[in-house]
Amino acid sequence: MSARSDTVVPMTRIDKNAVEVRGLVKHYGETKALDGVDLDVREGTVLGVLGPNGAGKTTLVRCLSTLIVPDAGHATVAGCDVVRQPRQLRRSIGLTGQYASVDEKLSGRENLYMIGRLLDLSRKDARRRAEELLERFSLTEAARRPAGQYSGGMRRRLDLAASMIGRPAVLYLDEPTTGLDPRTRNEVWEEVRRMVAEGATVLLTTQYMEEAEQLASEVTVIDRGRVIAGGAVDELKAKVGGRTLQIRPSDPAQLAAMARAVAEAGLDGVGGVSAVPDEGQLYVPILSDEQLTAVVGVLSTHGFRIAHIGTHLPSLDEVFLAITGGKTSPAPVGTTIPEEVAA
Repeated sequence: MSARSDTVVPMTRIDKNAVEVRGLVKHYGETKALDGVDLDVREGTVLGVLGPNGAGKTTLVRCLSTLIVPDAGHATVAGCDVVRQPRQLRRSIGLTGQYASVDEKLSGRENLYMIGRLLDLSRKDARRRAEELLERFSLTEAARRPAGQYSGGMRRRLDLAASMIGRPAVLYLDEPTTGLDPRTRNEVWEEVRRMVAEGATVLLTTQYMEEAEQLASEVTVIDRGRVIAGGAVDELKAKVGGRTLQIRPSDPAQLAAMARAVAEAGLDGVGGVSAVPDEGQLYVPILSDEQLTAVVGVLSTHGFRIAHIGTHLPSLDEVFLAITGGKTSPAPVGTTIPEEVAA
């Protein structure tokens, strides 16, 4: 939950880091849930943290939100040290975990009002902020009903609203749309975008590649407690496989001949040229604009007529599987990791 004053002016600058992590380590028995993690989150942006189950994503969030203490390393959030200044830090952050943490006996309105009061908002400000968030998350009609009667999607929206009561400068979203239907997921995405537009910084862990592509300006991939890749989404895609040139000839019977011409010219890339008769297309791995131009030139020189040409970057799913090898991060036999931090 957040504990930030309702009068805080939203951040708008993105030329410095809101979150800085260096060498963060956390052990659970023989297992290093975090093994020297480094990462930065620029102000006013969304950093997507991806990784297989057990990679250490939730452990990272719990360390950065002062719920657990790291064994080594250093981290600052909104200018506060996560170990030495936990009280000050909690006044600048919000957290939505994997499971809704609302009081099921209280109504939606009462949940938000209570949190506002706990965050030192006046009665008037707590009521006003609660009504504002109920409306933003389409919960006004259900505001008087006990949260225990809410659907899973409604409870998730209420939980996200609760994390935003204090207008946090930094918001942690730990798999915030798990179990939500596509419509509710889109509503959550829109609210996250609105928060970032207003100046908030978001650290997002997710298993949904589409979610990371929709929201994150940069991505960090964690596996076995270590950062194994990071950067802008398009940069990661380029590192994994670059672009693929897709060519559909006017005459599908020429596919094989086109593939030979490209290969003989030495322009078939690292992965080799592929002719797919069922699709009527030729696929050529492209590592540079010069190679793309050369391929088109060779085909033109040989007199092949092209009906369609385009380029394709690998999906973030493909990037994720390529980087992690499609494997999870199992713990050694006999090691027990708390369920709530194993993700």
